[in-house]
Amino acid sequence: MKKFDYLVVGSGLYGAIFAHEAKAHGKSVLVVDKRPNIAGNIYTEKIEDINVHKYGAHIFHTNNKKVWNYITQFAEFNRFTNSPVANYKGELYSLPFNMYTFNKMWGVVTPEEATEKIEEQRREITGNPQNLEEQAISLVGRDIYEKLIKGYTEKQWGRDCKDLPTFIIKRLPVRLTFDNNYFNALYQGIPIGGYTKMIANLLDGIEVRLDTDYLEHKSELDAMADKIVSTGPIDAYFGYKLGTLEYRSVRFETETLDKSNFQGNAAVNYTDSETPWTRIIEHKWFEFGKDENGNDLPKTIISREYSSEWKPGDEPYYPVNDAKNGLLYSEYKKLAEAEDKVIFGGRLGEYKYYDMDQVIAAVLDKCEKELGE
Repeated sequence: MKKFDYLVVGSGLYGAIFAHEAKAHGKSVLVVDKRPNIAGNIYTEKIEDINVHKYGAHIFHTNNKKVWNYITQFAEFNRFTNSPVANYKGELYSLPFNMYTFNKMWGVVTPEEATEKIEEQRREITGNPQNLEEQAISLVGRDIYEKLIKGYTEKQWGRDCKDLPTFIIKRLPVRLTFDNNYFNALYQGIPIGGYTKMIANLLDGIEVRLDTDYLEHKSELDAMADKIVSTGPIDAYFGYKLGTLEYRSVRFETETLDKSNFQGNAAVNYTDSETPWTRIIEHKWFEFGKDENGNDLPKTIISREYSSEWKPGDEPYYPVNDAKNGLLYSEYKKLAEAEDKVIFGGRLGEYKYYDMDQVIAAVLDKCEKELGE
């Protein structure tokens, strides 16, 4: 039996970068993934010459120049800017909250008028916000909360906004400019040719075994390597022996339409509570409606996205960062620290709500410690 220096479980961003760096440092690496494809949740599949984001929209953005310089070695990125639109019962609003939004909401024209309106509505909350609803109103007032935050957030998290923690809403930018670039990031874009192509470049020359469930073949696979890099759910690794961590899951209904343009934007959020889906993604607009040769695409592909409570067997997408789950993770982390031959990494391995650039920063930091400069 061939012996490897590292067995990497999962071929997503964390696993692929660790594997690449280990190989670059002269280590032998085997990557296994239970799916039939590489790239984890950033997997893109080419259908009708459109790179379809199979596990939800992934828009790369970062202010970290080291991260940007690293990842652009493996893909050329386009200039895509995330400018989502909110649909509230047929009314369309610009996101993130900016002067276009405030003009549509209240008819205000100047930043001063918008500020006055927001300040007037913020005064409804007098003390420290105790939940997400109060936090949102304290930031942008009740009108924006009711139309653009409440329904969408409750669908996304499967909980009443009064039962969600305040920190979730701090990720929402508010601007008194006519700027609808969602991310306040220096570097932003989508890898030309899709994320799968980028991950394939990272894994070039590395043995990858797909359709291989690590936990089902754990003892056999463990024996093949000196160290393990586990990017799957940390509670699953330990057989859920301390209990099950909660995740949010997402499901998609994807269809190909015999038309060139469905909604004119990559992402439209449905912010009322009656519409069952949270948003519709129209994948071609991540690459400006063109194929890799710059030709217009005659068809379009849309994905209706539904948020759902995770249950064993579902794909876990991101952690539920509340006190109860945080406490349980801290207990699993103690078990993980006692595993001297296993590195736990990524959103699921570290139970962290990571953006892609944070995953890259974390794995590069781990590589420096584990492999040296």
